Amino acid sequence: MTAKVDISFTLNGHLKKVSVPADMSALTMLRDMLGMTGTKLACGEGECGACTIMVDGVSLNSCLMYAAECDGRTVLTIEGLRTAAGLDPMQKAFVEKGAIQCGYCMPGMIMQAKYLADTKGKMTHEELQRGLEGNVCRCTGYKKVFDAVAAVVGVTE
Repeated sequence: MTAKVDISFTLNGHLKKVSVPADMSALTMLRDMLGMTGTKLACGEGECGACTIMVDGVSLNSCLMYAAECDGRTVLTIEGLRTAAGLDPMQKAFVEKGAIQCGYCMPGMIMQAKYLADTKGKMTHEELQRGLEGNVCRCTGYKKVFDAVAAVVGVTE
């Protein structure tokens, strides 16, 4: 039997206190215990980016992080981007530019794009490509994704 760990952290602006198995991933906790189903399981190995969240302002693959590592931290999922005022500008841009195909990988893609917008701001096309290279989409050629991110952050040549 796996030992349980009591943790408390801020999730999308709200304090959460949960008891989790010591070996549970942050992804499993978010989806199965806390209902944050926008965060997706795809590869489970940190290679695809479908599970991307932000922890203390840094983008991370939640499938590679233990739930217990969230203790005392601030966690942001795709659900937390929307506010009472509406969608985050990055979410709006993805919709407006038609960047969403089947939608499975898009929450992780949007979270990584949001991280880039928050930390880098305006960037070159090459920097944008490098910043999103850890997020895999099987439905798109990425052009609309790059267009959406560029609409928010701006791209220099």
